[in-house]
Amino acid sequence: MEDLDDWDFSAEELDSLERQALQQIAQRQNPSSTSTSSFVNNQPFLPSFSSTNHHHSIPSVNNNYSKPFSDSRSNKVKLQHFLFKVEALPPGSSTSVAPQVNTGEFSKEQLPKLSVKLLLHASGNGAAKFSYDPVLVGAFRKIPKATWNAKERLWLFPLSSLSSAEAVLSEISGYKVEVEKLDPLVRRALAAASATPDLQGQYDQIPNHIESKLLPFQRDGVRFALQHGARILLADEMGLGKTLQAIAVTTCVREFWPVLIIAPSSLRLHWASTIQQWLNIPSSDIVVVLSQSAGSNRSGFSIVSSNTKSSIHLDGLFNVISYDLVPKLQNILMESDFKVVIADESHFLKNAQAKRTTATLPIIKKAKYALLLSGTPALSRPIELFKQLEALYPDVYKNVHEYGNRYCKGAVFGMYQGASNHEELHNMIKATVMIRRLKKDVLSELPVKRRQQVFLDLAAKDMKQINALFRELEVVKGKIKACTSEEEIQSLKFVQKNLINKIYTDSAEAKIPAVLDYLETIIEAGCKFLIFAHHQPMLDSIHQFFLKKKVRCIRIDGGTPAASRQGLVTDFQEKDDIRAAVLSIKAGGVGLTLTAASTVIFAELSWTPGDLIQAEDRVHRIGQVSSVNIYYLLANDTVDDIIWDVVQNKLDNLGQMLDGHENALEVSSSQLKHSQPKSSPAKQKTLDSFVVKRCNNADDSEHQLTIKHQRH
Repeated sequence: MEDLDDWDFSAEELDSLERQALQQIAQRQNPSSTSTSSFVNNQPFLPSFSSTNHHHSIPSVNNNYSKPFSDSRSNKVKLQHFLFKVEALPPGSSTSVAPQVNTGEFSKEQLPKLSVKLLLHASGNGAAKFSYDPVLVGAFRKIPKATWNAKERLWLFPLSSLSSAEAVLSEISGYKVEVEKLDPLVRRALAAASATPDLQGQYDQIPNHIESKLLPFQRDGVRFALQHGARILLADEMGLGKTLQAIAVTTCVREFWPVLIIAPSSLRLHWASTIQQWLNIPSSDIVVVLSQSAGSNRSGFSIVSSNTKSSIHLDGLFNVISYDLVPKLQNILMESDFKVVIADESHFLKNAQAKRTTATLPIIKKAKYALLLSGTPALSRPIELFKQLEALYPDVYKNVHEYGNRYCKGAVFGMYQGASNHEELHNMIKATVMIRRLKKDVLSELPVKRRQQVFLDLAAKDMKQINALFRELEVVKGKIKACTSEEEIQSLKFVQKNLINKIYTDSAEAKIPAVLDYLETIIEAGCKFLIFAHHQPMLDSIHQFFLKKKVRCIRIDGGTPAASRQGLVTDFQEKDDIRAAVLSIKAGGVGLTLTAASTVIFAELSWTPGDLIQAEDRVHRIGQVSSVNIYYLLANDTVDDIIWDVVQNKLDNLGQMLDGHENALEVSSSQLKHSQPKSSPAKQKTLDSFVVKRCNNADDSEHQLTIKHQRH
């Protein structure tokens, strides 16, 4: 028998149950009583559970129980024992599980009422909530696979049994059963999700060299996407490898390539280089649309300038474009009829009135497969989710007022700016369209420290001076080779050094606009982070950018008094609203503990590899309880090209001296490529073993796709 303590009876409920049980005894002792005896003190008779559900040996009824119990809750055990004895009466008695109510004597309005609320549970199951009533309990026992959740005090059942639950409740006689059904929007969303084709059988099409590098939670993410017809919102927290998961999904539907990728402008080259790293396709088959042909193209991508509209041909296997360019190229994009679309940082579509939103949505809607990626899907402001949901399921989310009235009430200022029925919305999108994992939930699966390259797109005008300096440098290097005089060689090497220093300074200034563009994306992610730089103009620009964006930050550089530094560190560590720390590589790279952050960004590099490691370890040290993500912002044809080689060589030598073997700086240009031991971050060696790999040298014979890609 179910433990009655699970139901948490009030004293009044106990008293009512006692009276009903006594009346049941009276009925059995006096079968001639009228049908109206089913009511005691104008209360409907509610019998206990059927004895067929229990396997207890219980003695027969003892007349000592004819005296009513007191109202005290301490008598629950006695009452339970009493009801056991009532249930154990011989078969053939006048009572049964269903109450014997003569409904002919009562109109429908006079019937006793029972209320049930049906809802969507966080587990993805259906759930029912109601005050304890044995009639309802008996009804739910008839529903396939229904189970009682004592902790949450709910009945749970598979969504496939929802119609059965409603049917069973409608068949209860003798009572007016009021059922609060699932909201129509929820029902439509569930129906649409169940109608999508399950593509999990295509998981095996992922190339082995990719699948083997996926962490367990990433494999789950890919399978979730396939299970839901590859139309999902992948909402993992920043740093959990959404890019790689999305690429893996595209390999499962390669017969529908080419692929369109829409991303913030600062991430276009990052996408191109990551695709090149993981998929063995010709670089020329990766088309990147830029507002202007800028910088170098050493990786061999097909760079297309958006300024020449008439000549744009998106004929790559992968085509990367920014949100800002979609309105200008909407007709071309619609005519291209892309069947696989990835929208990175899809929260860029949260503003329904923005041009990029109105231009992008038709492209996503038209696609057969659509992956929206966002680490900040705006769960606390539901209206910002609407356009993303509409893009994936236009037939479900077709009325913003229906959605807004249900989930966006409660704001003081502005229509639909609040949040209501928050739990229902979260459960609905999780059951139908969204998968979201937080770093703390999958920490045991993550590498303790992971470095990534992010290649910046620099404007041609910003590169003009640097290109001129590089040409001058080549001339000097040629002269050094041809020179025979040692004195003249030393003089030329001095000139060479000055040119390199000038390139170092000018590279910083040229990178500023692209760095700020990238930081805009980081700010959207909502995490705490450190940003390191070397030159004063770069540090000043970043600091001013944060002030303009009203992002609270601390700043520590060579001009910060030593006495003030610890106070700034304490503020960053303890105040949640301080989001960023702007640090110089030299002054902020040593002696500080900033473990409140787990994201580190290098806007510039240092000639000394030890400086980079020291700076990384402001967050990667004892006290850090999270995995650390480190992003190096690099630009081709700048000083970055020179520094990488120098850093690698110096760290090789440093590693041989310290450890007796070579160490080199491993910076993975792809998401979560290199798995590391599952040890505590605090226990990892400060000097990691790693190897520098530039994307343009990433071709690997083992990374061969076994199936020839064809365009459709």
